[in-house]
Amino acid sequence: RLFAHWEAVASAHRVSLPRDMAGPIVQMTRHNQAREPVPYVTLSPQEEREEAAYEERRYPAGKWACVTKGEPMYEQSISMSFMKLMRYICKENSVGCYLGMTVPVLNEIHLTKEGTRLEREVVTAYYLPGEFQQNPPVPTDPEIHITERAPLRVITRVFYGITTEETILREISLFWELLGPTDTVLQETYIVAVYENPSIPQRRNEIWFICR
Repeated sequence: RLFAHWEAVASAHRVSLPRDMAGPIVQMTRHNQAREPVPYVTLSPQEEREEAAYEERRYPAGKWACVTKGEPMYEQSISMSFMKLMRYICKENSVGCYLGMTVPVLNEIHLTKEGTRLEREVVTAYYLPGEFQQNPPVPTDPEIHITERAPLRVITRVFYGITTEETILREISLFWELLGPTDTVLQETYIVAVYENPSIPQRRNEIWFICR
């Protein structure tokens, strides 16, 4: 039943779910409550944040497992990349064991010059849990690269539901309206941060504007 449920989710994203994903799906479901947050520091004071529609944060440098895909649809790219990362997290790594889930998973996107569409290439990144930061397990999949990402300052805004090219473009546009004209953030590169697995319909996401 669990596999059939995920199969339906994958189908909605226009990808097919391979049978060998059954093991990782069961493992991820079993460990669903134990998720390590990616460390960060909030730069806006707590009292301001409670009423604020967005938040400024600083993320330290750290090691991430990354997959780059350029499928015809955004949903296809992130689905195929996340399946690869699930296999890596669950067993397909040099220590041969479950590594532990961290949140959020990041999807780095780029807008076309006109700003009306997403570029096809999406980088999906999973933060290595604290115990593996110094010595990351090596992926067996050559498409997964362990990358040291530099410290990052971002302005973030929450939204809920599925993430498609349409919903992301809408959220970016809404966020720009909220912020008003500014040259303190990048205008061509954004991050979609995902906190829950794709089988949850009203899942929590964030749009991150990257500070220069």
